Amino acid sequence: MTDYGHDIEFGTFITPVNRPPRQAVELARLAERLGFDLATFQDHPYQPAFHDTWTLMSFIAASTSRIRLAGNVHNLPLRQPAVLARSIASLDLLTGGRIEFGLGAGNFWDAIEAMGGRRLAPADAVTALSQAIDVIRGVWNVDGDGRLVAGGEFYRVDGAKRGPRPAHDVPIWIGAYQPRMLRLVGEKANGWLPSLGYLKPGAFEASNARIDDAAHAAGRRPGEVRRLLNVGALSGDAEQQAETLTGFALEHGFSVFIVPGDDPAALEAFAAEVAPRVREAVAAARTSHPSTS
Repeated sequence: MTDYGHDIEFGTFITPVNRPPRQAVELARLAERLGFDLATFQDHPYQPAFHDTWTLMSFIAASTSRIRLAGNVHNLPLRQPAVLARSIASLDLLTGGRIEFGLGAGNFWDAIEAMGGRRLAPADAVTALSQAIDVIRGVWNVDGDGRLVAGGEFYRVDGAKRGPRPAHDVPIWIGAYQPRMLRLVGEKANGWLPSLGYLKPGAFEASNARIDDAAHAAGRRPGEVRRLLNVGALSGDAEQQAETLTGFALEHGFSVFIVPGDDPAALEAFAAEVAPRVREAVAAARTSHPSTS
């Protein structure tokens, strides 16, 4: 049993379709009204049926007041990391600290290459992601000495100016499934953000173990790495769905659950019937058996 003790939160995964143009905007506004903590959006710049995710997030940020926003996950091969760092910091400053940051190594390489991105082998993509994290954090570290030198073969800055600093300590959440990526999560990331549909049986235990071992090796506490989950469509009634998510929280350490966000009726039902049950059940269990993680 693994419970890292983080507050339970709920988010939505909204498809950034551009027809009708404001559909994703209205869904994010609905999520805010319903009390969701987070609205997230996939980032596929090569998809002409989608809005550009950063442009969409900026518009939604100006159309909401409380809900936090994040890419789920941002497409690193098509978003240069030093510029991406400034985009995140700028929007975080403009929103008063409402921007979170999901990041991936890249997928759909044919489409990425067609858009001018560099195709990378799997091992190189992990190395590139690690270098990008160093560059991004270096840009944000305005207290660092002199101009920034960071990165390596795939992403490197040499003498770049630092800043701006985001309004809050923006966490970096990584979408990861394979061993090297999971170790990178433990070494450098603030969160693990997989999708339930891509996890094989037994993957929770094995993945958490790899993340925790890597965190220990890097001198970190495993609890510093938050576990988030794109849960997809859950089966069963509200009580059964709540029981499933409560189990994910108490047994596998997940504390942020992101549900499909394109159906207004489903969002309303989840917010009213499932989310409160999960929060109550987890709080009761933690009162009875406090976590030591």
